[in-house]
Amino acid sequence: MSVVEEVASPLPAARTCPDPTPQGVVNWARSNGLVMVDLKFIDLPGQWQHFTVPINELSAGVFKNGLGFDGSSIRGWQKINESDMLVIPDPTTAVIDPVYKVPTLSLVCDIVDPVTKQPYSRDPRYVGRKAEAFLRSSGLADTAYFGPECEFYLFNDVRFHQDMRSGYYFLDSEEGIWNSGQGGVTPATSPAGRNLAYRPRSKEGYFPVAPVDRLQDIRSNMVLKMIECGITVEAQHHEVATGGQCEIDMRFDTLVKMADNVMMYKYIIKNVAFESGYAATFMPKPLYGDNGSGMHTHQSLWTDGKPLFYDANAEYAQMSDMMRWYIGGLLKHCPSLLAFAAPSTNSYRRLVPGYEAPINLVYSARNRSACIRIPMLSDNPAARRLEFRIPDPTCNPYLSFAACLMAGIDGIMNKIEPPAPVDKDIYDLEPEEAAKIQSAPGSLGEVLDALEHDHDYLLRGGVFTKDLIEHWIEYKRTRELEQVALRPHPYEFHLYFDC
Repeated sequence: MSVVEEVASPLPAARTCPDPTPQGVVNWARSNGLVMVDLKFIDLPGQWQHFTVPINELSAGVFKNGLGFDGSSIRGWQKINESDMLVIPDPTTAVIDPVYKVPTLSLVCDIVDPVTKQPYSRDPRYVGRKAEAFLRSSGLADTAYFGPECEFYLFNDVRFHQDMRSGYYFLDSEEGIWNSGQGGVTPATSPAGRNLAYRPRSKEGYFPVAPVDRLQDIRSNMVLKMIECGITVEAQHHEVATGGQCEIDMRFDTLVKMADNVMMYKYIIKNVAFESGYAATFMPKPLYGDNGSGMHTHQSLWTDGKPLFYDANAEYAQMSDMMRWYIGGLLKHCPSLLAFAAPSTNSYRRLVPGYEAPINLVYSARNRSACIRIPMLSDNPAARRLEFRIPDPTCNPYLSFAACLMAGIDGIMNKIEPPAPVDKDIYDLEPEEAAKIQSAPGSLGEVLDALEHDHDYLLRGGVFTKDLIEHWIEYKRTRELEQVALRPHPYEFHLYFDC
């Protein structure tokens, strides 16, 4: 046996259930000594919620009849006079929870109305299921694959506060270019004796080795947890920005399964970071003057295992007519679908000119200054896909993926032609040339207005409902947009206090 073979450690075994049937999950959980069952579901804005029961409360019947909870206490859901709801666990999501110390079975759940026994219209996971079903019923394709690239920051120290007379945030990172190596991060959070001389220069955080990249082992631990949960990981690396920006890339999957993976991905990253003394954030723009975090979303359609976005004889980028029309739908409906794909006020701190922000509503092969890129890394027909670069990880992935798919389907059904591809660096175009290129909206208010006027494509097949769209717009306006607008911004004191 070689030295390499002696020291090599195998990747962790997946801790997923090999028999994802109701009784199979029950038997597997008990045979593995699991003592608790964690029932996870997603609220309307996009956060996992959960409650936990002892393992003796789990039977095969629970997967059919569900367990009750108070739906009026979940953001964006029921009124108090209609609060009773049921969670129905999905046995295909059974996994040993990667975070808890007490052996716990984790199950992702769908939501059902206990009176009508029908799926709940505001359950985002149900919206994703309906989008997949509508694609199949359309006859255009039987499968939509999604591959999101979720970027995030890891900070050593995070503090923020807001009340009627004060408001601040404070972020610090060992990797921040603002740290000189003499003062360093806050002593309470700086590892003892750590020298801060090595850190990424501005815009040079992409792919440096250690000791500039200090986060390799933390990301590797995150990857190993993901593999345990059955998520296929392709790569992990440092990202462009200073201050601890990272990316871990998952293998593409079907719409609902990929959205499930995104939620587990965020869950693992936040908890591994917390356990390691860091705080992870998926905010698109936590740092002024540096690159934001996006969720570039790769998309393709298939039928019977055959990729539909490839055409060897196509004039441009080996893309089929179907792919071009899908792109046409994304670009036409981009302002309204961004209400789901880039749904926070902070999203539009990222979507500004510069910083590689994908604000230009055009497509291109290889060109990352367009909002839709066609990766050209392989001639394999299976690799032909589009990369929609505007979404960010504050989105609810079920709603974002479903909205993208519905916009693409509309483009195919109506043979919507996109503008001609742009293969130049759009940021360096002459003013008269740049003026011809439409830009993405610049605020949450604009995309909510767009959704209000352009949502018929989302209603096809009952995938989205008017109730969900109207409630989403109201929630975003009153709970987020107006609340941010009402509060003085710290920079306003710099501009106006001495007026």
